[in-house]
Amino acid sequence: MSIDLDIASVESWLSENMAGFKGPLAARKIPGGQSNPTFWLTAGSGEYVLRRKPPGKLLKSAHAVDREFRVQRALRGTDVPVAEMLVLCDDDSVTGSMFYVMQAVQARNLTDPRLPGMDKAERRAIMAEMGRVLAAIHDVDLQATGLTDYGPEGNYYERQTSRWAKQYAASKIDEIPKMEALGDWLMANIPPDDGQRTLVHGDFRIDNMLFANDAPECVAMLDWELSTTGHPYADLAALIMQWQMPPGAEGRGLAGVDRAALGLPSDAEFIADYCQRRGLAPIENFGFYLAFSFFRMGAILQGVMRRAVDGNASDPERGKKLGAYVPMFADAGLKAAGQG
Repeated sequence: MSIDLDIASVESWLSENMAGFKGPLAARKIPGGQSNPTFWLTAGSGEYVLRRKPPGKLLKSAHAVDREFRVQRALRGTDVPVAEMLVLCDDDSVTGSMFYVMQAVQARNLTDPRLPGMDKAERRAIMAEMGRVLAAIHDVDLQATGLTDYGPEGNYYERQTSRWAKQYAASKIDEIPKMEALGDWLMANIPPDDGQRTLVHGDFRIDNMLFANDAPECVAMLDWELSTTGHPYADLAALIMQWQMPPGAEGRGLAGVDRAALGLPSDAEFIADYCQRRGLAPIENFGFYLAFSFFRMGAILQGVMRRAVDGNASDPERGKKLGAYVPMFADAGLKAAGQG
């Protein structure tokens, strides 16, 4: 199924609905990403970025670009750096699915956490900025930003594990017993509620951040599709999970990397810095949060595979390749559970 953008229709709609917009409009698809197709727009009035839902049959509650738009607009002016949200189009007839447009940000996208080409001081500064932004997300005043209703009340891990188990079941192609076992273990070992309810990004990692071209400063946190209100350790564990992946273009992790030699923090050092920034005691039972992150990512990748097979993935070939990693995530999650 085509996921091309109807440029003429988008230009016409923006001309009527976005203040200051002037054509002519040109668009190119931004490569990478497996969820919401993203386009770089060039117009007479400037440069913008458009994010849209993929067309076709989608899983319930997935690809919520309207939520992305809402949370980033709410965060404008806080300590969390976000792009300026400009307009949301919820009329599917314009180009086949809902989309929003934000101001383009000219900045660096660092996709490799090894941070090649930098010296130790630069790497330390980038990692410190990651810690600052993560803590800032979790310290957002939900009342002041109007986000108190951005996610349901109740135990975050219970509802999230249930949600992703259902999403996995709806996307399943082949039987993966370890995914079933991991989901069952999580439901049986959910930690008691410690009272923390914060904004949660849902996919916090370095390649979802834009950094200033001339400084170790994050100027925009991207990809808020999985954001909600819930428990902050899910974001922290998701980052640590990412670092356990193999290094390189596929894994984008730090497994086997001599971090000290590069000036990069260990998992324990980054977690300790995060706790210090937020005034928290050391985290107990971190294995649970790590196992949860592996399970959720496994379910997400299964959804990517399902969309690739069904023909409505952003990048079908890459989607099938990523989907093949689901058993590995299930296995890693069970190992993390054993450490819990």
